[in-house]
Amino acid sequence: MATSKDLAALLLASCLAVTAGNTPLAAQQPQRPNVVFILADNVGYGDLGPYGGGELRGAPTPRIDQLAREGLRLTQFLVEPACTPSRAALMTGRYSIREGLSLILVPDGPNTLSARSVTMGELFKSAGYATAIFGKWHLGKDPQSLPTAHGFDEFYGIPPDMTWDSATYVEKIELTHSLPAPHDVLLSRGPQVIEATAGGELRNVKPFTPEVRANIDDELVEKSIDFMRRQKAAEKPFFLYLPFSMGHIPNLPSSGFKGKSRIGNYGDKLMEGDYHVGQILDALKELGVDENTLLVFASDNGPSGEAFREYGNAGTPDMGSSGPFRGELGEATEGSIRTFCFIRWPGQVKPDTTSYAMFSIMDFFPTFASIIGAKLPSDRPIDGVDQTGVLRGQNETGMRDSLLSFIGGDLVAARWKQWRVYFTDVYPTGIDPQRQPGPGSASAPMAGYPKIFNIEMDPHEDLNVFGLFPFAGEPALKVVGEFLLSVKKFPNPPAPNITQFQNAARKE
Repeated sequence: MATSKDLAALLLASCLAVTAGNTPLAAQQPQRPNVVFILADNVGYGDLGPYGGGELRGAPTPRIDQLAREGLRLTQFLVEPACTPSRAALMTGRYSIREGLSLILVPDGPNTLSARSVTMGELFKSAGYATAIFGKWHLGKDPQSLPTAHGFDEFYGIPPDMTWDSATYVEKIELTHSLPAPHDVLLSRGPQVIEATAGGELRNVKPFTPEVRANIDDELVEKSIDFMRRQKAAEKPFFLYLPFSMGHIPNLPSSGFKGKSRIGNYGDKLMEGDYHVGQILDALKELGVDENTLLVFASDNGPSGEAFREYGNAGTPDMGSSGPFRGELGEATEGSIRTFCFIRWPGQVKPDTTSYAMFSIMDFFPTFASIIGAKLPSDRPIDGVDQTGVLRGQNETGMRDSLLSFIGGDLVAARWKQWRVYFTDVYPTGIDPQRQPGPGSASAPMAGYPKIFNIEMDPHEDLNVFGLFPFAGEPALKVVGEFLLSVKKFPNPPAPNITQFQNAARKE
């Protein structure tokens, strides 16, 4: 028979249950979410519908428009100047120069992800997540550099030291007769689609040809959905990293999207990528994990521009739009390092919202660590900052007001609030048809003073206002000084360079 004390305890428990049931979802302690990170490749700020592109660019993006309505749109999302640097920053939460990866990785080059690096794969693995990457790694093919050596259970994609245009290598070799070998031999020696599991070796699946390139995103999305389905059946939280090919030259659309846009292959591939984002959104709902999945869709860089326009077909350039900003992939200008980012997390991220908070691609590393309860490495600088407050709408300005930009071994520019400060002058090389911006640019030190632009007053960076607003350089230089102090305590590895060989030629 229940005593009065038992009844009182039961009544108290009932009241607490009712109170918890009435607590707003965002105020409850949520279970650890699944995390899906979709990374586009060289898609510019002005390409997608929610940023003024889409239909106005001749390439509607309805599913991405839907994603924007269902989540948060960042309007000051900042990356590094090129593919490898941005991916290194994303995976480690650190400036790419701290990993020796501040230039685009080239096959058999000297720089590669270190065994000592701690990646996002390891972060999620330490918290009990199943992890997978399907697509482009671009951080090195050495055994210690592979994603499956850094916390990822599964990897399927292109060669981990190459990018999407490697699909054209064999045909370009044959075009120029560079290597005298039969076609089948060149295919067998050329870039391969590969796969691997944790701790295992790379296995070749098939040659990475232009035909395979055109359909690779179909494969990557199919494998992504299968991975999520398997983890749902195993009742295990998952981290899916889907760095697919949308936006990167050569933009070869699959047959279902060929000719769909009004601007050629580039627009066709934007529409195809929009479809694939929709497939992931639909799969999350069908699997019943939609309400507990944090999804990010971002680009690693600003757009390919003039440097790669010849990859287009029928007179249509294979290049994106940086919107109101100046520059393209490979430079340190605003149009190169500012691009799109959407974050969707039902019940935690308020739908149909926009944030102007400065948010770096490095910030996802500590932000995810905070959300899933993982520990950050304590034996190295972490340059990213926890932006959970931005996601949840609790912090309007965010936790960052500055960002440095590196190209190779050079600190070339800094952002402080709305000010861009340049320490070297990056400019296109050559003239007329040989003009090369982007990765083909040259640079020269400033003559003692930096250039300063106010990107809110002057988004295209046409007016150097050093003489009008010299005070803006002081806080930027303070940020530089803090970085240099950290390097004294934690020295950087050798910066990547494939044009200077003094060290290699020096006698022991």
